[in-house]
Amino acid sequence: MSLSKLVLRSMKKNMKHYYLYFFALIFSVTLYFSFVTLEYNGEVFDTVQKSGTASAGFKAATYILYFIILFFVLYANHLFMKRRSKEIGLYQLIGMTKGLIVRLLALESMLLFVGAVLIGMLVGFFSSRLIAMILLRILEKETLVTMTFSTQALKQSMIVFAILLVVVLIQMTWMIHRVSLLSLFSAAKQADERVKRFSPLQMIIGFLGLVSIAYGYYASTKLFDINTAGNLFLNMMIILATTIGGTFLVFRFSVAFIMNTVRLKKNGHLSVHDVLALTPIMHRMKSNAKSLTLITVLTGVSLGVTTLSYISYYSSAATAYSQVPGDYILHEDQGQDFLIKLKDNNIAFDKVEYRLQGVTASIAQLMADAHQESPFANLEGTIYTIPLSDYQQRSPQASISGNDVILTNYGGYMAEMFPLKKDRDLVVSAGELQETLHVKAIVDESIIGGTITAGGGGPIFVVSDALFNKLSTQAKLFPWHKQTAITLKSKSDLALAEQLYKESSANVVSIIDTDGTSQNYKVDSFEAERKNNIESLGLSIFTTAFLGLAFLTTTGSILYFKQMSEAEEERGAYTILRKIGFSERDIMKGIFMKQAFNFGVPLLIGLLHSYFAVKSGWFLFGSELAAPLWIAMCCYIALYAIFAVLSVGYYKKVIRESL
Repeated sequence: MSLSKLVLRSMKKNMKHYYLYFFALIFSVTLYFSFVTLEYNGEVFDTVQKSGTASAGFKAATYILYFIILFFVLYANHLFMKRRSKEIGLYQLIGMTKGLIVRLLALESMLLFVGAVLIGMLVGFFSSRLIAMILLRILEKETLVTMTFSTQALKQSMIVFAILLVVVLIQMTWMIHRVSLLSLFSAAKQADERVKRFSPLQMIIGFLGLVSIAYGYYASTKLFDINTAGNLFLNMMIILATTIGGTFLVFRFSVAFIMNTVRLKKNGHLSVHDVLALTPIMHRMKSNAKSLTLITVLTGVSLGVTTLSYISYYSSAATAYSQVPGDYILHEDQGQDFLIKLKDNNIAFDKVEYRLQGVTASIAQLMADAHQESPFANLEGTIYTIPLSDYQQRSPQASISGNDVILTNYGGYMAEMFPLKKDRDLVVSAGELQETLHVKAIVDESIIGGTITAGGGGPIFVVSDALFNKLSTQAKLFPWHKQTAITLKSKSDLALAEQLYKESSANVVSIIDTDGTSQNYKVDSFEAERKNNIESLGLSIFTTAFLGLAFLTTTGSILYFKQMSEAEEERGAYTILRKIGFSERDIMKGIFMKQAFNFGVPLLIGLLHSYFAVKSGWFLFGSELAAPLWIAMCCYIALYAIFAVLSVGYYKKVIRESL
C-alpha cells in the first residue's frame, strides 16, 4: 500500500479525532487573518491613525495574537497526538519505522493545514468587515467599510502559518522519537495519580499556597502607596511570583487534599456522584496542576488587561468632564464673541462664573500621618480658591465661616494615590499674607477646568467671601482670576455651538504669566475632549478586547478539549456503570459536579486575580471602576459557561454511546 493511500485511510479512520484538531486550526487562521485584513484595510487605517499609534498598535496586537495561536495549536496538536498514541504504537508493532510514521503524520498535518488555512481565510475575509464595523462603532466614526481582499494580509498569513506548520512538525517528530513503544500504549493512563494518603509536608505546602495568594492580593492593594513608589518594579515581581506560585500550589496540593479529606469523611460510602466527581479530580490533579495554573493566570491577565482598557474607554466622558466641567469653558473675560453668537443663533445656555484667587501651599499637610515622610511632603504649589457665594451657584446648601474651607475638585488618580483627610489645618500664603485654613469637608466634584489646575482633578478651596476678598489683594501674583462655565440647555444645538466655538476663537486663551510673558492655551470643548479620548483609546480597547477574547477562547477551548479527552478515557467506566444499573441521569449528576469544578474553579480564581490586579491601579486609567469591571467579568463568565455546557453535552453523548 502506498503512503498516500495509507494517509487517506488513516485520516478517514481518525475523523472523530481530526475534527477537534481541524477546528483549532480553522479558528486560529480565522482569528489571525481577519485581524491582519483589518490592519491592511485602507478605510479603517486612515480613520484610526489619528490616534498616532495605529500602526504600532496593530503590529503589537498581531504579534501577541500569533503567540496565542501558537500556544493554542501546539496544545491541540499535543492532545491529538496523545489520543492517537495507541495507533502510533500499532504502526511500530507491524514494522513501520519511526521515520516512516513521521512522514505519514507529516502528510496528514500538511493536508489539514492546507484545508484549515483555506477555510479559515475565507471565514476571516467575510468576518473582517464585521470586525471593522465594530472598531469604527467604538471610535464613533461614520465611515463606509468595503470588503477588500488584501494580498499583503494573504502573504503575511501564509508565511506565519507556514512557520507554524514547521513548528508543529518539529513537535510531532520530537514526541514520536522521544517515547518508547510501551509508553505509547499507556500514555492515556499517565494522567492518573492514585492518592492514598497525604503527608504533613503536602498539607503544609497546600496551606502555603493559599497564604501566598492572600499575600499577593494584600501586596497589590499597597502597590501604588507613595511611600513604596521607589520599589514599584520589585513589588510587582513579588506580587506576580507569589500569586502565580500560590495558584500552582493550590491546584497541585490544596485541591487534592480537600477532595481526599471529603472522601475520607465518607468512610468508604461513596455515591456514584462522588466516584464521577471527587475521585477523578483528585487523581488527575497532579498532571492537571500546570495546565490549570496556566489557564487561570491567562484568564486573570486577559480579563485584567481588558478591564483596564475598558475602564479608560468607559471613563472617557468623566475624564473629559474633569478637564472641561461644562460644555464650554471661558477664561478671564475672553470668549465674549462666542456668547454673542450663541444668543444670535437662539441657542439657550446656562452660565456659571467663578472668581479665582491663587495661594501657595503644600497639600501634603492634609495627607495621612503615614505619608508625612514621603518625598512629596515638602512640595509646594499653587492652589486656587473660589468664594462661597460663587460656589453656592452649584451647591446652594454649602455653608462655611471664618477660615473654614471646603476642598473640592479633587478626584481621579490624585485622590487615590494621595488621599487627603478633612478636619485638618493647612497653612497657605499669598505674597505677604499667610493664613491657616481648616478643611471642613472634602468633595469629589469637578468645577474648575484642567487648564487652571494643570490637569483634571487638581484641588480647589472654597473659602468665605471675606477671606477671598482679603486674599484678592495679592491677585497680581497669580495668572488666573476668572472662569465661566457654559452648559447648553438642549444637546440638539451642540453641532452648531461647536462650529461657533471654533469660529469665534474662544478655544484659544491668552494669559500673562507672573513673569510677564504671554502664554496661549488651547481649551477644547467637552465634546471635543471626549472624542479625543475615544479616538486615542478606541483602538486600545478594541485590540485588548480582541486579544482578550482570543485568550479566553483559547483557555476555554483547552479546558473543553481536555474534558473531551477525559470523557473518551473514561468511556469504559461509564459502560460498567450503565451495565450494573445506573441510569444516564445518575451519572450526569456527577458529571455536572465535575464540570462545575473544572470550569468554575479556574474561572473563579482567575476573576479574583484580575479583580485585585485591576483594583491596585485602576485609577491610573479612568474614573469608573464598578460598571466596567462587572461588564467584563459577566462577559467572561458567560463565555466560560458556553464551554462548560458544550463539555457537559459531549459527556452526555459519550455516556449514551457507552451502552
